[in-house]
Amino acid sequence: MHLAAHFPGVNATTVWADPRSRSQIDFSSFVHLARTAERGKFDFFFLAEGLRLREHNGRIHDLDVVGRPESLTVLSALAAVTERLGLAATVNATFNEPYELARRLATLDHLSEGRAAWNVVTSSDAFTGENFRRGGYLDRADRYTRAAEFVATARELWDSWTPDGASRPFAHEGEQFTISGEFTVPRSPQGHPVVIQAGDSGEGREFAASVADIIFTRHGTLEAGRAFYADVKARLAAYGREPDDLKNMPGVTVVVGDTDAEAQEQAYEIRRQQVSPQNAILAAEQLWGRDLSAHDPDGPLPEVDPVVDSGLVKGRVLHGDPSPSSRLRSSGGGPTSVVARWRAVSEAKGLSLRQKVIETTTRQSFIGSPRTVAAELTAFVDERAADGFILVPHLTPGGLDDFVDRVVPLLQESGAFRSEYSGSTLRSHLGLAEPVWKG
Repeated sequence: MHLAAHFPGVNATTVWADPRSRSQIDFSSFVHLARTAERGKFDFFFLAEGLRLREHNGRIHDLDVVGRPESLTVLSALAAVTERLGLAATVNATFNEPYELARRLATLDHLSEGRAAWNVVTSSDAFTGENFRRGGYLDRADRYTRAAEFVATARELWDSWTPDGASRPFAHEGEQFTISGEFTVPRSPQGHPVVIQAGDSGEGREFAASVADIIFTRHGTLEAGRAFYADVKARLAAYGREPDDLKNMPGVTVVVGDTDAEAQEQAYEIRRQQVSPQNAILAAEQLWGRDLSAHDPDGPLPEVDPVVDSGLVKGRVLHGDPSPSSRLRSSGGGPTSVVARWRAVSEAKGLSLRQKVIETTTRQSFIGSPRTVAAELTAFVDERAADGFILVPHLTPGGLDDFVDRVVPLLQESGAFRSEYSGSTLRSHLGLAEPVWKG
């Protein structure tokens, strides 16, 4: 089993009202979570990214995180206070250039002695693009076209130095990039940083099968996980790759209690904290595309119809290829059909608006005693629904403490998870071979 830690504080999962919650910017928070993950022998530490602050109804979304440091800078600092833990940065392939990003990633791989990873993400929205010279120029259909050539170009740059330390000129000419020159960073300890792809769409799955070492996904049930796992693994052969060349690691949440019943009570309270009355209204406004500030969150669903493409919410994934943390519209169809399903379920179960938002957006993945959680995680791997998990805690920065102290020892005792690191690089943790030099 492979395990990774997602730093909380960038999505609705995080509970800011808890007195144990601390800053998502202070370096001590990053250090706490990273050292906890390393103490638990996790494969890597994962940072999300955001290139613009989200807006709601024309204002900064005040129930969201305001302020998000740049990933590679934070991870470079963490390289100095960790020894074995992989360091994964989410960096956008739309609003960066191959030469500059390849240098930064190779530098992190050198600083960390072979522990760097790149989570490749894309963007097509003009709202984010306003922060950049190119603006929202990229059509949605071209996102993965650019990303695929971006990754290939970065790998050409990394391969422009020989394994024995000689530099060679590079030249790349393609539809997206035409560059030539000499790369300034020698071949790094892993050869190439590990590449991660996040996305559940058909395009995302194909992109992961062609270039990625890890796919960061989401699924709520064992059956859904097995179907996704089988689908992605089956795509690898077309690219001359083996099933173990791509690790399937869904993002999951965990609630641990002394007993299963206690854990269920804790999970319910966490869900209520995650969806406050204000958050319930804001979540509904994302779907309805309307100002619902006068609506009672503990009353029935709004009777009005949704406004399609209203522009009320900007900077948040709402449809298409959702992020692992986005569920509001991930069930398929436009807002009108989703609202219809919400109404049918709410009427059948007698749910208020807030209760429906809680049911839709905050389902924890694994809930129970330490032994129950360990058994369920192991079952997912044994049943080929996952190769491991990226844990998304609800507290910053102590949200992994219970899991590492109480669940990890049971996984180690059963042989499902390592007791010690066997190597020093992230590729060694993941069981991935060093890339063959293609200079």
